[in-house]
Amino acid sequence: MADIIQLLPDHVANQIAAGEVVQRPASVVKELLENAIDAKASIITLVLKDAGKTLIQVTDNGVGMSTTDARLSFERHATSKIKVAEDLFKLHTKGFRGEALASIAAIAHVVLKTKEHDQEIGTKITVAGSKVVSQEPAVVPSGTTISVKNLFFNIPARRNFLKSNPVETRHIIDEFHRVALAHPNIAFTMTHNQDLVFNLPQSNVRQRIVNIFGNKTNEKLVPVSETTDILKIEGFVLKPDFAKKSRGQQFFFVNDRFIKSSYLNHAVNAAFEGLIKSGVHPGYFLFLEVDPQSIDINIHPTKTEIKFDDEHALYAMVRATVKHSLGQFSIAPILDFNRESTLDTPYNYANKPPISPTIDVDRSFNPFSAAPKQKNIDFPFKRDKNTTHWESLYVGLKDEESSATSYTQETHLTFESDEVTGSLFDEEDAVAGQLTFQLQNKYIISPIKSGMMIIHQHLAHQRVLYEELLKNITVHQAVSQQLLFPLEMNFSKPDMQVLQKIQEQLEHTGFVFETFGEDTLSVTGIPVALAESQASTVLEQLIQDIMDEVPDAGFSQNDLLVRSMAKSMAVKTGVALNSKEREHLVNQLFMCKEPSISPSNKPVIITLDANDLDKKFI
Repeated sequence: MADIIQLLPDHVANQIAAGEVVQRPASVVKELLENAIDAKASIITLVLKDAGKTLIQVTDNGVGMSTTDARLSFERHATSKIKVAEDLFKLHTKGFRGEALASIAAIAHVVLKTKEHDQEIGTKITVAGSKVVSQEPAVVPSGTTISVKNLFFNIPARRNFLKSNPVETRHIIDEFHRVALAHPNIAFTMTHNQDLVFNLPQSNVRQRIVNIFGNKTNEKLVPVSETTDILKIEGFVLKPDFAKKSRGQQFFFVNDRFIKSSYLNHAVNAAFEGLIKSGVHPGYFLFLEVDPQSIDINIHPTKTEIKFDDEHALYAMVRATVKHSLGQFSIAPILDFNRESTLDTPYNYANKPPISPTIDVDRSFNPFSAAPKQKNIDFPFKRDKNTTHWESLYVGLKDEESSATSYTQETHLTFESDEVTGSLFDEEDAVAGQLTFQLQNKYIISPIKSGMMIIHQHLAHQRVLYEELLKNITVHQAVSQQLLFPLEMNFSKPDMQVLQKIQEQLEHTGFVFETFGEDTLSVTGIPVALAESQASTVLEQLIQDIMDEVPDAGFSQNDLLVRSMAKSMAVKTGVALNSKEREHLVNQLFMCKEPSISPSNKPVIITLDANDLDKKFI
């Protein structure tokens, strides 16, 4: 039998490695930014075109590379970070595998320009599909510039799996946030299609958070700080009032490296227990410093998962630290047995002996003796001082009482005094001819000739709102309710750009916008079916859905917008509806074109036949 095992060519091995390291344009952005940070750069610029599909360019003012290092940087497992296996447990840098540039060069056209600070001439290298096309001296500024063009040009299948530009841009922004938050001492600039998205100067952590997420974020932050023998925690958590349904503003950093840890996330949620509603998530920016030998970073190609030696101790410390900070800044109640200085004895009274209080008692007081004569009281209004004819005030009163008594005796009125006991249904549901009933504040039950019909109230209201909003946004005849005072809302710059793109569609649904700022939005009118308190939640959910969905793959922008708004505005599960509200919802549902299916293709109505019920009692 012939030998069947063979070594893969280098270009094939690089493409396989690229599948682990480079999943989308955001992966390339992450690797290039981390390389710039390891090069000790103080200014980093990111330039994108078409969400990174056409161009990703990262420029830094770091130490640069020599001609030999520039050529070796594209080889697999070529790194300056580690030399022996033990170095894996002493890492203080971002990259260490030596696979980033090799993997990126295997699936894109890469141009590298670099120069050391003490050299006059730099190096320019062009690589396409793992093949070095050219290498030549060049006059370039100090530092390094890497341009990645036509990502996945030689793997069309991988390129077809990329999402739309808004979705890919959102992933890039997420990676940019993670790197920029971990290094506030570095200035970052991000440009997309020649539009400046972020311009972050060198600052501290708090200022960096405010520069990314808007000025109003400053008043939401609660400082967190604790130092122990095995862990140091710094950072901020958001006040419970600003918890959101999405997990957008949740950042854990371990030794300035972003990680994902559901275990530590549960610790933060436990600290917020009793302060936030179920279904919402707190925001936090927590920076943990631990001994590099106590963690294992090399367990995932993207290095976002870390293995800790003692997870239980970290869990307890994170939970206790966050809970203490919430109590320390009067966000949550806390028991504090420390002595308050305000309770100390004043200096002037420190050495004075205490004086017993004296009590004066009227021993001649007798509550059963005659009441003391009341003093004359002057009323503010004029009164008749002649009280000799006071009997005239009651003339005819006796006759009215007698006539009322005779009327009662003639009509023989009787009053029931039976005790009212509990009933099986509510008083309004016990009305004869009741058409609908509510079960567990979730389902609407309506009897029909063949049995009963069960309607999911939340999904049913979604269908009603969906068709109503879709009609309004199509024929441009939406009705808006004007607000007495404008609503001021704050969003990040990328979120504001999303809202600006769909501003016209939102206005067709009933929103009226007064001003559009960089991170501030003023709303003077909202749709009729929307409560004023829900306006901010609806827009936040809409932004999240637009970033997560794929508008270009079968769903129009209007349909996506309407589905998101209908989901946010629909009556929630657990809300009690009276009989009129239930019947109105049922009538509206059956006036829809597709009453049996929700906008998300879930069943709205279930029918139970009487024969099926009879079988249950056999």
